[in-house]
Order: sequence, then structure tokens, then C-alpha cells
Amino acid sequence: MPRNWSISEVQAAVEDYFDMLRLELTGKKFNKTEHRKSLLPRLDHRSEGSVELKHQNISAVLIEMGAPYISGYKPRANYQRKLLPQVVAEYLRNNPHFQTLFHSDSDFTPIVPSVGDILSRMEKPPVPAKRRPRVVTDVPSRFSPVRINYLEREAQNLSLGEAGERFVINYERARLIHAGKDGLADRIEQVSSTIGPSAGYDIRSFELNGSDRFIEAKTTKYGKETPFFVTPNELRFSERHASRYRLYRVFGFRMEPHLFTLSGHLEDQCTLEAFLFLARPR
Repeated sequence: MPRNWSISEVQAAVEDYFDMLRLELTGKKFNKTEHRKSLLPRLDHRSEGSVELKHQNISAVLIEMGAPYISGYKPRANYQRKLLPQVVAEYLRNNPHFQTLFHSDSDFTPIVPSVGDILSRMEKPPVPAKRRPRVVTDVPSRFSPVRINYLEREAQNLSLGEAGERFVINYERARLIHAGKDGLADRIEQVSSTIGPSAGYDIRSFELNGSDRFIEAKTTKYGKETPFFVTPNELRFSERHASRYRLYRVFGFRMEPHLFTLSGHLEDQCTLEAFLFLARPR
């Protein structure tokens, strides 16, 4: 049976994780393997694999707090429920400069990257660790020293969204041209600009037979598992036009953008968590 980590071990792992996160958010390179090896002497006979898992657990905690995380550490939610969030929260309280770093990074928009083979950037969607319900309304409240949901703030970054849409349009043009459909490629429309948010989707592209492909683009500089936000209008549109609807999730936009797609009604493809209600006095 795996041994629980002591508080001193968790503190060491959290400190090492935030050292790497600081480097990632400031555009500096680092070596995860070297970090793991340098951390091992501070731990009680742990393997590199267990350190990797702990760092993935920290990613999961940060996502739950609405904070950026290291893109290369896929979030794993099977962590020590009390100890790890407490240590992460304590670290953030003692290092308030991370709030400033999170704030700056959520507003930062990279230049639309130029990639040699954009069609190779498409991946399969992430596979959830377990089956999840379609809609969750009783989301438990979690203590967080993070004052702002920075994942939501990044999602509201209009210039980042615009850049991601241009990347998706470049992908769609390449897809159609590769299939010999240059005429269709020339007709792709950035609906978010010509109509606006009321349309319920961002880009009008085409299937190879000429029928419409309605695309909603969601972009993040963070990892593949970063949750995204959808409006009621977008959700309704995905239901009404399920057979022609695609959500393109662009991730890793800071340096190496990739994307995956979800097809059909979003409620069939995602777990939807109640995040915000509009309230009017009765």
C-alpha cells in the first residue's frame, strides 16, 4: 500500500513545482527530470514516478483553485484531500507575488504561432479518469487563497480568443486545401467578427461535401486538460446544430499550440458545472 507523504515532503514538492511554474509563466525553459532528481534527496525514499504523480496532483489542485498550472503535468485528482490543498494554499499566501504573475499571464497574448505542418497539431480529446455526470449543480466550495479565477480571466482575454480563432481558421484552410477544396477554403468566415457573440459560434467552415461546419474556438495557453467556459447561447446553438457543430479546443498556445475537437451537443461531450448565476430581486 502506498505510503502517505509527510507534510515536509509535500512542502518540498510544492516548492519545487512553483519554482518550475514561475519559469514557465515567465517564458524560461526548465528540465522536469532534473527537477525531480534534485528533489529526491529531500524525500523519504520516493521514486521519480511518485514525484511525477505528486506534481500532477498539484496541477489538479491549482485547476480547482482557478489558477494556472504547469502544462506538462497532466492533472491527477487522486491526491491527499486535506494536506495537499492546505500546503498549496499556504505557499500562495506566503508568496503573494504569484498573484501578480497569474494576473499578468492571464492577460498575456502570444503572437499567433507559425507552424510548418498545422494539420499535425490535431490530437484526440483528453480521456477522463472516470465517467462523469453531464451536469453538476452542487459544486462543493473549496477554500482558495487565489482571489481571482485566473482560468476564467484568461478565457475572457479577447485578444487571446481572436488569436486562437485565427489559428483555427489557418487549420481549417489547410484541411480544405489539402483535400483539394480551395474554393471552400476561400469562403471560411470569422462569424465572431461579422456577426458577433449572438451567433452562438465563432467560425463558419465547411465539410468536404460543401455543407456547413459551425465551429466554436476556445483557446488557452495552458494544458490540454484546462477547463473552458461556455455561454448558454453557445450551449443552445450546439444542441440545435449538433450534427454540424464542432468545438475546437486550442491549448498550449504560449509556445507549441495543439488542438482537439468535440462534435455535437456540448452536454453530450462535457461535464457542465454550474459556475455563475444571474440573479434579479423578486
